[in-house]
Amino acid sequence: MTAQPSKRILLKLSGEVLMGAGQFGIDPQTVARVAAEVKAAKDAGYELCLVIGGGNIFRGMAGAAKGMDRAQADYMGMLATVMNALAMQNSLEQLGVETRVQSAIEMDKVCEPVIRRRAVRHIEKGRVVIFAAGVGAPYFTTDSGAALRAAEMKCDALYKGTSVDGVYDADPKKIATAKRYDRVTYDQVLNDNLKVMDASAVALCRENAIPIIVFNIREQGNLAKVLAGDGISTTVAETA
Repeated sequence: MTAQPSKRILLKLSGEVLMGAGQFGIDPQTVARVAAEVKAAKDAGYELCLVIGGGNIFRGMAGAAKGMDRAQADYMGMLATVMNALAMQNSLEQLGVETRVQSAIEMDKVCEPVIRRRAVRHIEKGRVVIFAAGVGAPYFTTDSGAALRAAEMKCDALYKGTSVDGVYDADPKKIATAKRYDRVTYDQVLNDNLKVMDASAVALCRENAIPIIVFNIREQGNLAKVLAGDGISTTVAETA
């Protein structure tokens, strides 16, 4: 991997990635594998912060769809992201990577509150910062939380590691002829309702000129390839 000493990125991981081959929860081997890829990126000179979803444990919108109060369900989903953040912190620190978890819901027994200046200082000292609990309010997803933290940290790009290798014009798991984009504009994502991130997250990235790079994190070693410009991914930016 080619070092980019001044490159600061936010890595957004879907919670489902941490399940590995399972159907629920956290697979320690998968978390350790992803942590090793994060360490490799840090060793290559990148400044890193992370946001991890909670869908492997509890997804607020799914709970609301089954009759739960939406706000209550979203708060439960935020707590799931804290659990994932602590699991990732444990794996990173076992690899010798200094890590701090900051939660938008204060719980000082296990992590720090989100304080922007402190987070920036951690990053400047070479630590990886994991932001948990989304934006700390219901009705917002971790995508919106990732876009917000990327803007606050003045990140050069937001890398979204998910289960597909980019942005398609239809669901590639259901439609074999779905077309993958190499590049697509923020406006096209919003106008065509392409399933990249929430509209609020895409709009926030557009307003702050933060490109979104969507790639498959399930493929081992893919983060290094994408950071080096060699892997398969889709870039969402101002111009296609």
